[in-house]
Amino acid sequence: QVQLVESGGGLVQAGGSLRLSCAASGRTFSNYAMGWFRQAPGKEREFVGAITRSGGTTYYADSVKGRFTISRDNAKNTVYLQMNGLKPEDTAVYYCATGLGDYGTRAGDFGFWGQGTQVTVSS
Repeated sequence: QVQLVESGGGLVQAGGSLRLSCAASGRTFSNYAMGWFRQAPGKEREFVGAITRSGGTTYYADSVKGRFTISRDNAKNTVYLQMNGLKPEDTAVYYCATGLGDYGTRAGDFGFWGQGTQVTVSS
């Protein structure tokens, strides 16, 4: 039903900022809560944060609270992940995904996934 493409990754110095975008195709983007996940080499995919269908509510993993902000523009079929105060431990491939239900923090709570975009933070 939905195809997702992440972009905006790259190399940034510690303390810097980066904004990731997730562009969706299809006519039902606004029907989905959207989540962001990340996966570092040798580690499990971990939850970063999510946003409700209307964009009125967001929630985040403790590791990124106060530094990352999720927003969405349903008219543009796009969700964003603004990352500030980046740390080397934020280095990972970042993925966006559609929610299967109202809220979730596990990979199994999300259905359609993008291909991922690499974020590398240098110390």
